[in-house]
Amino acid sequence: MKNSFRLGVACFLFSSTLPAMAATDTVNNLPENLQHLPNTIERALTQFHTPGMSVGIIKDGEVVYLDGHGLRDVENQLPVTPDTWFRLASTSKAFTATTVAQLVDENVLSWDTRITDILPEFQMADPWVTREMDITDLLTHRSGLGSGAGDSMLWPEPSGFSRDEIIHNLRYLTPQYSFRREYAYSNVMYITAGELVARKTEMSWETRLQESVFKPLGMTCFGGDVPKKVLDNRALSYGHNDERGIYPIPRNQIDAKGIVSAAAGGVSCNAPDMLRWLQMWLDKGKLPSGEPLISEESVKYMLSPHTVLSVDDTDRAWDDMQFKAYGLGWRLMDIHGYKVVSHTGTLSGYQAYVAFVPELSLGVVVLNNGSNYGARGAVMQTILKGYMPEAAPADWVAQYQSYQDERETRYLESYVNPIGSGRVLLETDAYTGTFVDRWFGAFTLIRQGTDIRISSEKMPMLTGTVEPFDAHTFTIHWDNQNAASDAFIRFEVDVENNVNGFTLYPFTVRKKENHEWRDMHFVRQDD
Repeated sequence: MKNSFRLGVACFLFSSTLPAMAATDTVNNLPENLQHLPNTIERALTQFHTPGMSVGIIKDGEVVYLDGHGLRDVENQLPVTPDTWFRLASTSKAFTATTVAQLVDENVLSWDTRITDILPEFQMADPWVTREMDITDLLTHRSGLGSGAGDSMLWPEPSGFSRDEIIHNLRYLTPQYSFRREYAYSNVMYITAGELVARKTEMSWETRLQESVFKPLGMTCFGGDVPKKVLDNRALSYGHNDERGIYPIPRNQIDAKGIVSAAAGGVSCNAPDMLRWLQMWLDKGKLPSGEPLISEESVKYMLSPHTVLSVDDTDRAWDDMQFKAYGLGWRLMDIHGYKVVSHTGTLSGYQAYVAFVPELSLGVVVLNNGSNYGARGAVMQTILKGYMPEAAPADWVAQYQSYQDERETRYLESYVNPIGSGRVLLETDAYTGTFVDRWFGAFTLIRQGTDIRISSEKMPMLTGTVEPFDAHTFTIHWDNQNAASDAFIRFEVDVENNVNGFTLYPFTVRKKENHEWRDMHFVRQDD
C-alpha cells in the first residue's frame, strides 16, 4: 500500500544481505509494464545522440536488471558492458558526504563543526560567514555564493588550480545571496569538504574514500587515479551537434590520473558497484555483514531536508510532486507520494542518474557517455514510474524530446544576436599584452599573423581568437566551443589611451548578474 509521504517522514525497507552483482540481460524479473525497457533504452540512445549506457536495477535486495547498451568507444566500435566504468560527475557528492558522516560517527567531527576549526585558512568574502560556516553548510548548497561560483577553476579540464588554491580563492567570490537563505549549487564547497576530510584523517580524500567506503562495500570504484583495467573498459566521453554529429570530448574522459574536482564530481564507477552503494542506503547504512558503514543517525540526517528547493510546473505535471529539498549529497522529493532520493551528474561527455525509493526497496542507476540529459531522464522516469502503480503510462523518450523542443523554441524566439560595428578605437596591437587577475591568474594576448590570440595561464583549454566588436570591446571565439562559450572582452582605457585592464562577460545582450567571469578583473602586467 502506498505511503502518503510528508516532509521529514520516510519508510525504509531493510535487506540484511547484499546480492551478487551478476549481469543479467533478461527482462523476466521486471514487471510486465517494463518488459519494453531494453527497447526504451535503445530509443533513448538514438533520440538523444548518446553512444552508450549502462543500467542497473535492484529490487527487494535482488538485481533484477543489469546490462550495457550501445558503445563505449565509437571509433573502435567497442560495446558498453555492465562493468564499463563511467565518470559519476555530481553523483560523486554523496560519497564525499559519506566520508564526512563517518568522521561524525567516529566523534572526530560534528555536523555543526565550524570549517575554520579544521581549515583555519578557509575564508569567504564576508567575515561573519567565514566564522559561522559549518560542515552542514558545506554540503547543502546554502553558502550564499551564486550557483556554479568558482567552477571556472575546475572546468574545462585540465585545471591548473590546486585544491589549496581553490580554497584560498573562495575569499574572492562575491556572494549573491544571504548566508543560508537560498539554494545555489556549489562544487567548490564539496572540494572544501573533501580537503576537510583529508586534514582530519591525514590522508588524501581519495585514499580515505577507497579505504573506508569502497573497500568495505567491495566496490571497484575510484576517487583518484585508476588502474589499467579501468582504462581497458572505460566509456569514452562524447558530445553532439548538428554540424559534427557525435564527436569525442577527450578532455573529460576517464584517465589514469585523478582530477582536482574529484570530491565534487570526479569518481569513476560502474553500474554493478553503484547497485552495492544503493543497497547500503536501502539498508540504512549497513554493510552485507550487518555492520554499519555509517550509522542510522547519520543516514537519517543526510536524508533529511536541509535546503528547500522549488517545485516547478513540470515537476507537478510529470511527478505529482509536492516538495523538493536537498539533504547532504542527495536530492529529496516525493513522486506520486513516494519519497525518492536521487542525484544527477552532468559533465560534458558523461551523464549519470542515481535514485532509490526506500518504501519500494528499489534502487536504479543510469550511466551514459553522452551530453544530453534526455537519455538518462527518459530511462530513469520509465523505470521509476514502472514500479509506481499511481503513475499513468507514458512514453518518456517522446516526453523528453517534446520538452526539449519546446525549450529550444522559446530560447530561439527570445534570442538576440549581439551586433557591433566590427571596429575598435585603437590599433589592435594596443590591446595585446599580459593581464593578470588576483585569483584566476593571467591571460596573454599576442599577435599571430593577422589574428590576436588569447590564452590562459591556468586553464590550458582556454585559447582562442579575439576579434574587434565595437569601441574597446572584442569578442573571444574559443578554439574549443564545447569547452567554453564565446565571451566579450571589454578593455579599460585611461585618458591617455593606455589600455590598463579588462573584464569578461558572456556573449549576450542580456544582463547577467551571475556568470563565470563575474569576479575577475584583469590588470595589465608591466613589461
